[in-house]
Formats: sequence, C-alpha cells, structure tokens
Amino acid sequence: MSEPAESAQLYSAIEESARLLEVPCSRERVWPILSAYADSLPKAVIALRVATGARYRGDLDWRFTVGSDVDPYAVALSNGLTEKTDHPVGTLLAEISERCPIASYGIDFGVAGGFKKIYLFFPPDGMQSLSTLAELPSMPRSLADNVDLFARRGLGDKVNTFGIDYRHRTVNVYFGGLPDECLEPAGVLSMTRELGLPDPGEQMLRLGRQAFGIYASLGWESSAVERFCFAVMASDSSSLPVPLEPEIEQFLKGLPNNAADSRFVYYAGVSSTGEENYKVQSYYNWQPRMLDQMLLSDSGETRA
Repeated sequence: MSEPAESAQLYSAIEESARLLEVPCSRERVWPILSAYADSLPKAVIALRVATGARYRGDLDWRFTVGSDVDPYAVALSNGLTEKTDHPVGTLLAEISERCPIASYGIDFGVAGGFKKIYLFFPPDGMQSLSTLAELPSMPRSLADNVDLFARRGLGDKVNTFGIDYRHRTVNVYFGGLPDECLEPAGVLSMTRELGLPDPGEQMLRLGRQAFGIYASLGWESSAVERFCFAVMASDSSSLPVPLEPEIEQFLKGLPNNAADSRFVYYAGVSSTGEENYKVQSYYNWQPRMLDQMLLSDSGETRA
C-alpha cells in the first residue's frame, strides 16, 4: 500500500528540519504518528517548535491539529504511541471532553523523542472556567489550589486551551482574552511572586506587554506551578528581541514552510528552577481559523 501523499510530504519536511538543526530524526518514531492521524493531516494546522536551553537540546517538536470527532488518546493507545497507564493522566482527556465543548485537538511529538502531548482547544466563544476543570476527578490538585490566585486576576473563566503531557505527567493551562493588568510588569511580577516563581527579567517583562496569551504548567506531585509563560505573535522571526542561540537563528532562516502566510509564535517562560527560556514556533501549514482560536485580529492585535 502506498504512503498517503500528505504524510510523505510532511515527513520529508520534518526530516529536513531535523537536518538543519542537527537533530537525529527517527522514522521509527515519527512515521507511526503521521500514519495514525493521516486522515487529519490534509486540513491540519501544522507547526514546529524549537527551544533554547540545555533541557531542549537533542530534539525538535512538531505538532498538528485533529478534528473534534477524533479521540486522539484512543488513537495513540491503539497505535502504540503511548502506553496505557493507571495514572490520572490517562483519564483526564476523556473527562474534559465529556464535560466541555471541544473545537479541535492537537498532537505534539519530538522527531527523536516521539509522542508527547495532546492539546484540547475550546471554542473561542466557549472558553472554560478554572473551577469547572478543577472539579474533574483526574485533574491535578494543583489546579484547584491555584484557582483563586488566577481568578483574582480576571483569568477564572478565560481558559482557551489545555495541554496534557503524557511523558512528564504535567498539564498546561492556557489563558486568552487577557486583562491588560496581567501583562503590565507590575501585574506579572505580582503573579509570579505569588506563584512562588523567580522574577522574570526586564527583557521578558517587555516581551510580556505584547502577549496574546499566558500559560501555567502544573503537575500531580505538588501544588506548585512549575512554569509560567507568555505567548507572542510575530510575522518575522527576527522582529522580537529574544536571545536565541546562533544555530537556532540559522535554523529559522532555512525552515521548510508550506504556508503562504508566514507567522511565528514566541514563548518566553520562567520556571521554578529559576531558568528563563524561549521557544519559537513556526507554521508549516497555517490556517486563518487559528486567529480566532488565539483571539487575535489579522493584524496580530488581541481582540477584546
């Protein structure tokens, strides 16, 4: 049986991107993922992401969307992309999908490391509340422990995306439609200090003023928020003053790109370890519907 054209073309782009960054690309890890979700690829938003810092060296992440009519975790299990587990991480997606409307899902994987995460995208007009999510039996207790902190800053009902990391057994809570005070330096410092995280540097605080979203990473092992991050849209990979290693700057110039509309998303984050790091996401296949998901106008400005 011949390989689906979309899957074969995408694999070639993934292989090329890995070569540019000198990351080993394992067909044994990548192809089963593309094959498992092959029916979703023709209409998918497809992106790749590279990150600074020692923790992220040696791998390169790609991600793509799948429709809300697909059970992405069941597909991953049935195709051997991840192992079945008794940990609550294995039942969380089903609980959220049963309780909340889903616009689409996303699959995240490393070209060397394989399957990593599933994202749930809520409809732009159906952002979810932290209290609803915190009530779910499989949700990390750390979310409930921090609901009041986020709610006091106007974020209690502004969850537009939720990520489940099956490898590290953590979750990411993404907030959109942010109140202005959440992006001002004083507001950011107040929040990170109450979360027990190190103060972001001046460069990160300046970048935060342009953010269309923020997210927090939490786990099942403690109540602590492990990471706090800004997301910023840009049309040019060199238009924002973020510190990137020379090899990453060179990599971004040579990326395979199947999208007529070039866009980049920068992620700037601070972790409980005190490390600041930056991630750059480039779109191989961009779809205008993503602006609605990000609550952005076509100009890249945040919509009220």
